[in-house]
Order: sequence, then C-alpha cells, then structure tokens
Amino acid sequence: MRIMRPRVCMLILGMSLILPTGVMQGQTINHKLEPYLKSGNLPAVAAAVVDRGVLTEYGVVGTRKMGADIPVTIHDKFHLGSDGKAMTATIAGMMIEEGKLKWDSTLGDVFPELKKTMAPGVEKVTLEQLLSHTSGMRADDENLMKLLKDSFDVDGDLNDQRYWLLKESVKLPLVAEPSKAWAYNNRGYTIAGAMIERVSGKAWDELIVERIFEPFELTTAGLGTQSTLGKIDAPLGHVVQKDGKVKSYMAGPNADNSLILGPAGTLHLSILDLATWAGWNAGNGTRAPCNIVKPEMVEKIHTPVFTIKGENRPGTPPEGKYAHGWGWVTVDWAPYPLLYHGGSNGKNLAQIWIDKKKDIAIVIMTNIGGQQADDALRGIAKELYQDATAGY
Repeated sequence: MRIMRPRVCMLILGMSLILPTGVMQGQTINHKLEPYLKSGNLPAVAAAVVDRGVLTEYGVVGTRKMGADIPVTIHDKFHLGSDGKAMTATIAGMMIEEGKLKWDSTLGDVFPELKKTMAPGVEKVTLEQLLSHTSGMRADDENLMKLLKDSFDVDGDLNDQRYWLLKESVKLPLVAEPSKAWAYNNRGYTIAGAMIERVSGKAWDELIVERIFEPFELTTAGLGTQSTLGKIDAPLGHVVQKDGKVKSYMAGPNADNSLILGPAGTLHLSILDLATWAGWNAGNGTRAPCNIVKPEMVEKIHTPVFTIKGENRPGTPPEGKYAHGWGWVTVDWAPYPLLYHGGSNGKNLAQIWIDKKKDIAIVIMTNIGGQQADDALRGIAKELYQDATAGY
C-alpha cells in the first residue's frame, strides 16, 4: 500500500501542467524548430518549455519516417532513452521513504541468498552507487550483450529475467573500487531495478506505470518502441548508416533495446508528457502530483555524487557532475550549471535541460540518433533557454 503523507503542495490554478484532455496552453514554436530539420538532418523534432510550472512554448515538426509525408503531431510518442533513469531513481526514492530500502542498502543486504556467489567486493555495492554509475561493476560490455541475448532463453516475466541477469552479473569481478570511479552503466541501473523489484514485490514495469505514469497522468507513456508492430503510428527511430544514408526502423526486435533494460531506459512518451515530468523536477517536486516523494528526496536525487571526465557519447551526460539519473553540466549559454540528462537507444534522442534557480525546464526529442542530431538538439536548447530567460 502506498504511504500517503500530508504535504504543502502548489495547487494554484494554472500552475499545474497536468491539464484536462485537449486543453493546450502556451505558444507554438514550430518556426523555431523548422531550421533544425535540415541542419541536423532530423526526420522530426519536438520541444517544449515549462516556466514555473506553466507550459509556455511547444512545437513539433517533421515526419514520422524520413522521406515519407507522414507529419508528426504534438501528441506523437518519442523514445525517452536514458532520460528514464531519473524515473527509476525516483521510484527508488519512494522505496526509501517507505522504509523498504536505504541509499546504502547493499546487494548483499537485498539478495542474501546470492552472497556466496558474489565476487569480492560486490556484496557491498550500494543502491546509491548503482544509481550514480559508481558501483565499479562491469558496464556496457560484451558480457552484457551476451547476457541480453541469452536472456531470451530464460523463462518467466521481465523481473525473473532481471533477477537472472543479476545472478550472472554479481559473479563478475569489480573493474573499479566502488565510489572511486565513474562509468556509464546500464547494467547497474537494471540491477538497481531488480533491487526495487525485490523489496516492492512488483516488477519495475508495473511500478513505473503505477508510481509515475498514472499519478503524473502521462497518458502517452509506455514501454518499448513508440510505434506499433506493422504501423507507422509514431515517429520511427532512424540511424545514419556508414554510407551516409538514413535508415528507419519499424517496431520489432531491432528497433529498441531489450526490455530487460527497462530501469535503464526503454520508455516513450509525447513531448507534452515529458514537459510535465521535467517541470515537476524543475519545481523540486513541490507542485502536483504531491504524493510522489518529499521535496527533500527530489533534492537528494538531484544532488551530485561524482565528477565526470571524458564522457561525450550522444545520449549520455557530458563532462560535469552526476547525481542519480541526472547530471549537472556547464554550457556557454547559461550563467551556471544546469540539471541535465540525455537519452538515446541509438535510433532516437531526447534531452532534458533544467534551470532550478529560475524554475525553467526545456525538453527536446527527435527520432534519430548520432552526433549531428545531438548537436542540433543542443542548438535548440540554447535558443529556447535564451528566449525563456530574456526577461530575467
């Protein structure tokens, strides 16, 4: 049962981004986005700005499939990628507030039956280390790729398969001393998801729906590829091939990462729903919905744990500081570090930029991966941020 706690919450009319179906607010910015389709070689791009809880700008331009005349709509679903990690960290925060986990809960604490099979040091790896990519466990390497392939032969639901992946992973020696090194680690987030599943008694896939999608009223949110099998009913993911040609991917086994990696990022939703989530974080969880976690927990989730150096893959945080599913980055167009995360499954790209001091959130999504797309989204972020803060 969900623990409900009394809390001061901003419920002023117009200050909540959760709106009745069909109600829109703010200015359309398609004219700002159009130039980036060509400069970034993007099939489509969507963006939105939330200022102190109010949707002030939004837009979407382009096509669901490169070369086809299938216009995107403002309610179209885009892939969120690793930006979903912050949602997993928030669910972990719920488990902590409910007394089911602690930040320093270890793999040995949560899975005592596996202690004898754990490699030296793995038993003491904590939840916080997994959520901050500082666990020292093997990251996204050939072993993980093999486990994901072998998991198809493992019977059971996704939580059963995650437990199997956990059992195989804890046997592996650490590659770094925990808390002493940083390495982007989707395996680690999947294991953190398994910890949440153990203490909650539910699959992460159930929890993300019950604890995030439903209370935030993210009606477009779902798991896996954003389009339906056999249909182009959402923006298809795209990749730039070695010959420079762009290939689109219909829904299928190669269109997204394995669903086992859900806690690390296999979500999709519309730009407006992403704006709702980002705006709530920008306000430190003080606006509706109010029964998620305490503002102090949101602040803890946003608090940096480790300084990153040398990471620059599209869809992952660049140099800066990493928290729990969020990073802090310095850019030449903002006066101080911004809360940020990027997400990509290689075929889609999403970015969230938050100025917590001014309570402004900017979200941008496109249906193609790669560096050119990443640069384009950063260009959009710069333009929208400068426009949004011009009056400050």
